[in-house]
Amino acid sequence: MQRFIFRNKNTITLISGILIATGFIVKWVFKNEPIFEWSLIIAAVIGLIPIALQAYQALRVKVVSIDVLVTIAISGAFIIKNYEEAAIVSFLFLFGAYLEQRTLNKTRSAIKELTQMAPESALKRMDNGEFEEVDVDEVDVGDVLLVKTGAKVPVDGRVIFGEASINEASITGESMPVLKDIGANVFAGTILDNGTIQIEADRVGEDTTFGRIIELVEEAQDSKSEAERFIDRFAKWYTPAVLVLALIVGLISKNVELAITILVLGCPGALVIGVPVSNVAGIGNGARHGILLKGSEVIRDFSRIDTMIFDKTGTLTLGEPSVSHTIYYSENREDTLAWLASVERESDHPLAKAVLAEIGETPIWQVEDTQVIKGAGILANVQGHRLAVGNVALLERENISLNDAQLEDIAAAKANGNSIVLTAVDGELKVLMAIRDQLRSNVKNDLQSLKKLKVKNLVMLSGDNQGTVDVISHELGLTEAHGNMLPEDKAAYVKDRLGQNELIAFVGDGVNDSPSLALANIGIAMGSGTDVAIETSDVVLMNSDFSKLPHALGLAKATARNMTQNIFIAVAVVLILLVSLLLGAKWMNMSVGMLVHEGSILVVILNGMRLLRYQLRQ
Repeated sequence: MQRFIFRNKNTITLISGILIATGFIVKWVFKNEPIFEWSLIIAAVIGLIPIALQAYQALRVKVVSIDVLVTIAISGAFIIKNYEEAAIVSFLFLFGAYLEQRTLNKTRSAIKELTQMAPESALKRMDNGEFEEVDVDEVDVGDVLLVKTGAKVPVDGRVIFGEASINEASITGESMPVLKDIGANVFAGTILDNGTIQIEADRVGEDTTFGRIIELVEEAQDSKSEAERFIDRFAKWYTPAVLVLALIVGLISKNVELAITILVLGCPGALVIGVPVSNVAGIGNGARHGILLKGSEVIRDFSRIDTMIFDKTGTLTLGEPSVSHTIYYSENREDTLAWLASVERESDHPLAKAVLAEIGETPIWQVEDTQVIKGAGILANVQGHRLAVGNVALLERENISLNDAQLEDIAAAKANGNSIVLTAVDGELKVLMAIRDQLRSNVKNDLQSLKKLKVKNLVMLSGDNQGTVDVISHELGLTEAHGNMLPEDKAAYVKDRLGQNELIAFVGDGVNDSPSLALANIGIAMGSGTDVAIETSDVVLMNSDFSKLPHALGLAKATARNMTQNIFIAVAVVLILLVSLLLGAKWMNMSVGMLVHEGSILVVILNGMRLLRYQLRQ
């Protein structure tokens, strides 16, 4: 019976409203008092049933809830034969609960959209070589899957055949399609816009990036902040206190209606709902923009950050060194570059990859007598020529002299934060390539946005040499920059800053950043980083888009402000209503009190929902 009543609570609300409207029409048009009175009695009774059942369930677990106060108030109105107040209060309470649930569902729309986007089936290659549709739960790591145009990628995997354009908005928050070919990684929940590919499953089920996003967002939305825990404790004692206050006022004044009205006005509904709705809406906005905020406690701490520390490689920079400029010291460029490319193919060093990417397509020759000089470079023979490829130390070791102009070129390149790759052929310097890890697009403007959001200190830590670090720091306008730092040095630096009573956020992407991410008040991981970094962090930028960081901080500050606003609105409304009642305001009665009370709940919900549309103002 209880299940039937709760399932049809909205229908009961509608019937109650119709009965009240019918009663007033009969009274005003036909002057029929008995029908008016019976309409209100029936409306009050059927409206009271679900409220009383909720009150009973609360009392069973020793909780004096809002439903208990309203049940007593409606019952008291019946006792004093104020059927009009009883009917209107019960209807407004039920209708308010309906609107509250409906608007709350909207604030949870982000997680709903995510779960609805989760793939349910996959085309799996069977033992006979044919592809058959199976439930996504039947896919195991190593299985080969076929994904066609318009379909969702069912698991995380690697493309082994074909190429396609994929919309990764569910992961990154960006709607621009990304081209994927053989060897590229794809993610569950993304949509194949054009093309056909075969993928080998790397992660399945809840272990996929998409599954982890859903899990993290759900955990975040269900988490409670310190403010929410305080309000829960406050409501636990506040509600019985209102009951006692109403009883005392009733006994002293001998005015039952006044006591009942106090019960209605004292309901802390807006206070209880105000902070959670802000929390849920803020996390939902972040999820839509590819930002995971792991709970309302994180939002509170993040909003108060005054120092932000960045790892350099992969955070402020792309983590992909490339040639910034090349200087040639001979006319025979084509042969020299071909010989250089042949030697660099023997190396897996990041600088070698940058050199090969710069040279592009060129003939490759056999390399002989290769000798790797640790910390200096490579010596090798190509087509009868002796090549030395590396730094100045390598050329000095080989007794290759450099003229003043060449030394000036090397010094200037280093002064601009470049690493140097020198190529000497048969004892003469032929090519100088300056290589640097390129800064992320628009990163300087993003850092300025962080300053506008009242981040006082912007600090960079790097394992790179201090000269390169200083150049980048000057270019970006950072507060401090420290080079030659090992992972333990970075963690020690974070710990030292925490000891100075600063609120620290650390932004990184690798395993070596995990200690610093865990130590900081707020750890922020770039989503393309390692699993350890993502799990250790409090905030994740899912597509490693640095420009999302100012939005994330602005959103945290807006959410924290919104929580404070909702607490103020809730407390102010209750105080105004109770003071007006106790001072004998003529406009104040039980129905008006309930109307204002339910209105305050809707106000704090709608205020919280504004966060769903939050955009950082530049």
